[in-house]
Amino acid sequence: MEIEALSTRFKVKKITEEEIPAVLRLCRGNPLYYEYCPPAASAESIRADLAALPPRKTPEEKEYVGFYENGRLAAVMDLISRYPDEETAFIGFFMVDRAFQSAGVGSAIIAEALSALETMGFQKARLCYVKGNRQSKAFWEKNRFMPTGVEVPKEHYTVVVMERLLQRGAAFCFEKF
Repeated sequence: MEIEALSTRFKVKKITEEEIPAVLRLCRGNPLYYEYCPPAASAESIRADLAALPPRKTPEEKEYVGFYENGRLAAVMDLISRYPDEETAFIGFFMVDRAFQSAGVGSAIIAEALSALETMGFQKARLCYVKGNRQSKAFWEKNRFMPTGVEVPKEHYTVVVMERLLQRGAAFCFEKF
């Protein structure tokens, strides 16, 4: 995946061990997320997230990236290629630094990333949010993600699966009828 194509405004680069302290600062600035999705972020949990993969996926199909502006980490995204099927990109995690919130930055990053994913040939984007987290739900609905009707119980919470057809995918869908 060409991660640099995910944004024209931000420098996009793969998160490595060296960036874990910056990711941790970003995550700790968003305590509401962890109220719904415990436990709170730690260097160990971020390290685990860097390597976490869904079933039947390889490290080559995962990008855990940072979006940087003037050297400052503005957002992080965990992106899995071709999951759960060949036409879908899965956003496993997305969080914006508190200093960049409420100015449309998160939505702008998502719009650019989805456009890039469409250009790369993906027809859909999928993600989950923790049921009950109204802030997350509102953000993803604002960015035109729709619930699929699937909810998955986890140990401490339930996740709601959402999906968005990308433009090419939407046109393809309508051409069939």
